[in-house]
Amino acid sequence: MLAVYKKELRAYFNSIIGWLFLAFFLAFIGIYFFVNNLFYGYTHFGYALYSVILIFILLVPMVTMRIMAEENRQKTDQLLFTSPVSVEKIILGKYFAVVTLFAIVVLVTCTYPLIMAAFGEVNFGMNYAAIFGFFLLGCAYLAIGTFISALTESQAFAAVVTFIVVLFTYLMDGIASLFSTSARTAWLVFAFLLLLVAVLTWLLMKSKLVTGMFLLISQGALAAVYFMKPTIFDGAVVEVFGWFSVVARFDDFVSGIFNVSSVVYYLSIVVLFIFLTVQAIKKRRWN
Repeated sequence: MLAVYKKELRAYFNSIIGWLFLAFFLAFIGIYFFVNNLFYGYTHFGYALYSVILIFILLVPMVTMRIMAEENRQKTDQLLFTSPVSVEKIILGKYFAVVTLFAIVVLVTCTYPLIMAAFGEVNFGMNYAAIFGFFLLGCAYLAIGTFISALTESQAFAAVVTFIVVLFTYLMDGIASLFSTSARTAWLVFAFLLLLVAVLTWLLMKSKLVTGMFLLISQGALAAVYFMKPTIFDGAVVEVFGWFSVVARFDDFVSGIFNVSSVVYYLSIVVLFIFLTVQAIKKRRWN
């Protein structure tokens, strides 16, 4: 794993992608830090970080699109899979490399509360809680981008899909408010989500039988619950979409609240998508 990690980290700094990622991230954070904290005098750095979240939509696809897609396109993934290193270690090495790149950005931002302290009183607990939450948010997005990159051979396709997914999670709260709270609306929305899960199952397993069985059983069970007790679905869309809102958990950290459930939530996303990435690679390996 260490060899893969070093190779990937070196590749980022030997290409323009890594430097652009660092430059854009630090530039935007620096601009918001100057305007919010130095110019207007706000002592909470979390507000600047919250304003920068939108940058994830552009930079995460840029830095994750090549993680596995380029290996798949050039067929160099076969060399990795025939090595004595397990698939899990290969994926973890690649993931930790891109997390290290992001960690450099976070380490630089750790100096900003110290800069503010030179001009007045600063609540270090709130500021560093926001930075920690920002780091966890980035790790979650990078895990999602890694998984999407493993599903295709096209970097452009991986970048576009990652862009859409990250944008969707960013707008999740607003999208949820557009839906009716009626049970029928919830049923239709959940049926569509199960269809998306079926598509994901097909991409991972390439099995029409498994995908068809999953779709038949899940849609049948959903319809049965709806007709037997429709009140269960009342307001369920807002609750479920709220759970999928990756950005909403960051609000606690910005408010200076170190919520353990939010930490577990972000770590769960990382573990889930790294696991899915490994399964996708293993399926291709056996094929």
